[in-house]
Amino acid sequence: MAADDARGAMFRVILPNQPSRVTNAELFFDLVFVFAVTQVSHTLLHHFTPLGAVEVTLLFLAVWWVWVYTAWVTNWLNPELTPVRILIFLMMLGGLVLSTTIPTAFDGRGLWFAVAYATMQVGRTAFWLFATPRHRTAVRHNAIRILIWLCGSAVFWILGGLAHGEERLWFWIVALAIEYVSPAVRFWVPKLGFSSVEAWAVDGGHMAERCAGFIIIALGEAVVVNGATFAELQWTADNILAFVSALVGSIAMWWVYFHKGAEAGSERLSKSAESGRLARLAYTYLHLPIVAGIILTAVSDELVLKHPTGHSDIRTIVSTIGGPLVFLVGTILFKHSIRGFLQLSHGIGIILLLALWWFAADLSPLWLSVATSVIMIVVAVWESMSLRSKPEEAEDSGAA
Repeated sequence: MAADDARGAMFRVILPNQPSRVTNAELFFDLVFVFAVTQVSHTLLHHFTPLGAVEVTLLFLAVWWVWVYTAWVTNWLNPELTPVRILIFLMMLGGLVLSTTIPTAFDGRGLWFAVAYATMQVGRTAFWLFATPRHRTAVRHNAIRILIWLCGSAVFWILGGLAHGEERLWFWIVALAIEYVSPAVRFWVPKLGFSSVEAWAVDGGHMAERCAGFIIIALGEAVVVNGATFAELQWTADNILAFVSALVGSIAMWWVYFHKGAEAGSERLSKSAESGRLARLAYTYLHLPIVAGIILTAVSDELVLKHPTGHSDIRTIVSTIGGPLVFLVGTILFKHSIRGFLQLSHGIGIILLLALWWFAADLSPLWLSVATSVIMIVVAVWESMSLRSKPEEAEDSGAA
């Protein structure tokens, strides 16, 4: 009984309209993923081929999945307690190993990547199971379900780490498919069956703040890399304009996500009767393209800063247009999930970016970057002005 009481004390108390704050331990853990995001963007920059894009996408999906699973667990557990903090610090160690192996995950350090990833996923879930008191049957069954699925995927991660070349890629695709499909099928396992929606209640404000923090990490990484790159260049009019364009583009992305969307998401999730289902869609899945768009844009910024003049090559076109495009697709779907309508401003931005693709080869990297930044500013201003002038009507009819 005493052991169960001690375990029960590790769980947060979720109260209506009283979201828990993100703790310093969680923010400390998130810092590791500044490095991870940097590694992903740099790896894509140096392996910008069809195969390289597939490999980097797989690595990014793994990084996001280990982070978002940790966000779910720390939404339920209390990081102010020493055992949970120790878990977070051990996850930081695993995250650093994972991050350092990203550039060579498909070369010499594949096994290190696989072991670090599988250990983080399985170890964190096993701790969650251990921390759950026996009388919380639904939560324990959820932990058991997830642990079974993650142990199954861990086998393929390790097999991929031991394999080479194309075999490694296929093993890891299978492993990642298992992990991404499992929430959609509610972690079904024999005897225990499907998990219930009621067992997945979350602290909506806390979950929204954690995911917003990851967006800040991705945007901040882009700004830091741009500043470091710009500092090493000879300052010409073209380079200065490219730097300003990159910064304006990052600010526009921040504005599009945070000015209305982040707050609305937090409020909607906090009031939802099915917070777990909404969090799974809006924050676990739909934040993926948002973060991916920011990372792809960071690749573009570095390419444009170093080579602002001349004709835009395929790498520059794909990253410069594709980054904002993927970001807006993710954002419009995210806001649809929490508001129930598609933002017209975002839809027009997507159409303009697709139209720009037809003329991209005739533009220099610099002016292509300026064009995409202008489009993002138009989207941000349009949404802000529309929701400000008719907030209630916009919420009801989707006029923005």
